[in-house]
Order: sequence, then structure tokens, then C-alpha cells
Amino acid sequence: MITIGLVGKTNVGKSTFFAAATMLEVEIANRPFVTIEPNVGVGYARKKCAHTELGVKCNPKNSICIGDFRFIPVKIVDVAGLIPGAHEGRGLGNKFLDDLRKADVLINVIDASGSTNEEGVMVPPGTRNPEDDIKFVENEINEWFFSIISKDWDKFARTTDLSNKDIVESLLAKVSGLSVNRKQIIKALKASGLENTKLLQWGEEELKKFSSTLRIISKPIVIAANKADISIARDNINRLREKYPHLVPVSAESELALRRASKLGLIDYIPGDPIFKVKGNLEDRKLKALNYIKSTVLDVYGYTGVQQAINEAVFGALNMIHVYPVEDERKYTNKDGDVLPDVILLENGSTPKDLAFSIHTDLGKGFLYAIEAKRKIRIGEDYMLKDGDVIKIVSTLART
Repeated sequence: MITIGLVGKTNVGKSTFFAAATMLEVEIANRPFVTIEPNVGVGYARKKCAHTELGVKCNPKNSICIGDFRFIPVKIVDVAGLIPGAHEGRGLGNKFLDDLRKADVLINVIDASGSTNEEGVMVPPGTRNPEDDIKFVENEINEWFFSIISKDWDKFARTTDLSNKDIVESLLAKVSGLSVNRKQIIKALKASGLENTKLLQWGEEELKKFSSTLRIISKPIVIAANKADISIARDNINRLREKYPHLVPVSAESELALRRASKLGLIDYIPGDPIFKVKGNLEDRKLKALNYIKSTVLDVYGYTGVQQAINEAVFGALNMIHVYPVEDERKYTNKDGDVLPDVILLENGSTPKDLAFSIHTDLGKGFLYAIEAKRKIRIGEDYMLKDGDVIKIVSTLART
């Protein structure tokens, strides 16, 4: 399962975002360091379900289908808030960073209204430039990567170079525990222009360049511009959108309110939708709150942004696709007759053989060919899977 690390300055609404995304009850308060131990829950990436295209009724097993949409589970970890100097252990910095080791992608929740200072203390809206929070969080995480990679560097570089060890394998061992893979190391070396440079020739500049590049590749950051319902936030968001492609306007409080109202049966609402429908007669106070969400959030942005930020993390920053493995390509079922039971998230550019290995090692080893079920055509291991494909794997060892 993909792991999303929820990061950001303290007191910007991370816990509210987490609660809205997972519907878990967590402590939410308007003060710094409410979150000390990481909150861990399950959120969902949203895609239009293949049943809408195929004209069948699905029976999801590893995911959820609501209306026309398949919700695919992802792990979300909400860690302690950052303050400047976290990579040096200031505040809860060391703990914060350690809790991020297994994350595949990060969502940086910022206060787009500029109503919290660098320490997370409330100030009047517009007081702080939210871009400063984007930069400082990115810098803290880059410095964390640098501290891990540069530790005992001279000894590490000498041992690797003099013994003619494989540089990629050596670097991979050095960053073990950070959920970095071989492909990402190779990509970072190439992007840094260091693939043909001996490690002993790396100075601080080269180390910093490689470290930040590896961080960008292995833990990309999506920006959730929270408190988007506050009027001053709109100008900040419009300005920042031009500079940061993975930025999503968010009102976590609005999403949490809509999900709670939906859970109570007060409204019909599918997470990520641009509208909701009131059910029955509601008291004036609740109607006023819902109308505020409609006028200041949904009518302005077309969403509350929590679902969109998760989707941007999975399908944007990580560039994933979703694929439905089946055993019967005619009925789109598994061996038990369940229709479109499972969804697998794979990196864009993956092949049917990659899909087979993601299901079971034996299935991948025995891979013969696959069938693209929508068109009922046979495909080989070099076929590039497309988002929403329905695939049957044919293997010498097992069939899916």
C-alpha cells in the first residue's frame, strides 16, 4: 500500500486534514504540537470505476465503490508539526523525520491565509507569506536527507571506491530505511550529473545536490493550501499555483464537516464531488454552515481539496495508474465470481509482467502473456499498461 506522509508547520490544520481524509477521531486544537505520536489511518485515492464503462455491477474486495467511483486505499501518516531547525532536533524534529522514513510521497499542509507564524502561533490573516512555509518544510526535509547521506561520508566513499564496489548498491545500503529503491538512486545520480564521478571526488556541493535530487525523486511533495475559504488565501493560492504545479487549494474543515454530515445522513456527498444534496429539513444553524461551505469553497474551487490532494499525491506526484486484475476476461471476475474485485496501483509505464509480480512473485516468474479484457486482445510483457485497464494474467504457475 502506498504511504502518504502528512507534513507541515505546526498548527496549520494537518490533524483536521487527516481526520477528513480518514474519518478517524484525532485531537484537533488551535495550538502547536497537538500531534506528538503519529496518527496512522487509511485514506483513499479516487478514480472512475471501470464498471461504468463495462456496464456491469462490481463487487469490490480490496477497495470501495461509491456511485461511479472506485476508492483505492492508501496509508496516511500524520506526524508531529515542523518548526525551523527540525533536522537538527529542534522541537520534535528528530521524531518527526523518523516517522517519515517509510513515506512514498509527502503532502505539505500550509496555512494559505498566512494566519500562523513560523512557530505555529496564531497571528492575523495575511501576516505571514505562506510561500515561506513551503520553502522551509522543503529545506528541512532536504537537510534531513543530506544529514543521512553525508554521515561518515569520507570513510564510506573510500571503502566503496577502493574496493570497486558498485556505487548504486553502496548508496542504496547507505539510505536503507528511507524507502528508496535502486531505480531512484540511478535516476538521482544521472539527474545530478554524478553517475560517472568517483565518490571520493564528491564535495559538500555534490552531496547536497545528490541528496536534494534523491529526495525530490523518492519523496515528492504535494502542497495542500489549507484554509482556502478565508478570502485572503485566494490571492495567495493564485500566486503560488503558477510556481508550484503540485499545489491544491484545500479547506480541510469544510471536507470534515461534509463527511460528518454525510455520515449522519444529513446530506448526500461523495468525497471529492463539487456538490452535496441536503436531505430533509435541517435546522438553520446547520444550513448556514453548509451554505458557507458551498459559497466560499465549492463554488470557488469546485471541491474542498482533501480528496484532490490525495489524488495529486498518488496520480500526479507519484505518477501512478490503477489496473483491475481479473481471472475471467469475459465476465471481468475472479475465481469466486466477484466482478472487478481488486484494484492495483502501479507506476505509469508498468507492464503486465510488473502487474503479475505485484500480485505474487510466482505469477511473475511464470508469466506467459496477458489479455486486455476491455478489447479482448492478447498482449505481451512489453505492453504498457494504461490507466483503468482490466487485465488477465496467463502464467505457467498460476492464473489471475
